[in-house]
Amino acid sequence: MIKDWITVIGIITKGHQVASGMAKDSPYPQGTIEMQTPFFKKLGLDISLFFPGTLNINIRPYKFKLYNPQYTFKTVQWNPHSPAETFSFSYCQILYRNLEYTGFIYYPHPETKPAHFQDDSTLEILTQSLNGVDYGHSIKLNLNPAEIDIFSDGR
Repeated sequence: MIKDWITVIGIITKGHQVASGMAKDSPYPQGTIEMQTPFFKKLGLDISLFFPGTLNINIRPYKFKLYNPQYTFKTVQWNPHSPAETFSFSYCQILYRNLEYTGFIYYPHPETKPAHFQDDSTLEILTQSLNGVDYGHSIKLNLNPAEIDIFSDGR
């Protein structure tokens, strides 16, 4: 169990909605997470109990860098029409409306990702559905200091 979490507060922001399949112009109507889930399970990470989309949390003025994620899957060919991608996952806790949820930071490596990039202040989180969640709400995250670095622009 992690004793000394990094705690950061962020704002729930609207993402590209491709992960969930809610984007009107998405080439993946069922969503990328639903498509990727069986590949991750085969590689040893079962995310099927989580909502099939990401919760985007902006932690500005901070930025993040994953440096030792719990899981990294290289060259995952989850879509036959796109190049293989590398994904990393880091266990986290989500604290919202006095409830605690488990989840993972979902990090598709930008150097292998064809489109829909996030900025380096936005964490994509996989977790279960949260009651009453909405854009603009504040949310607290506990992050594993052995796997992620949180820093300001000035360090």
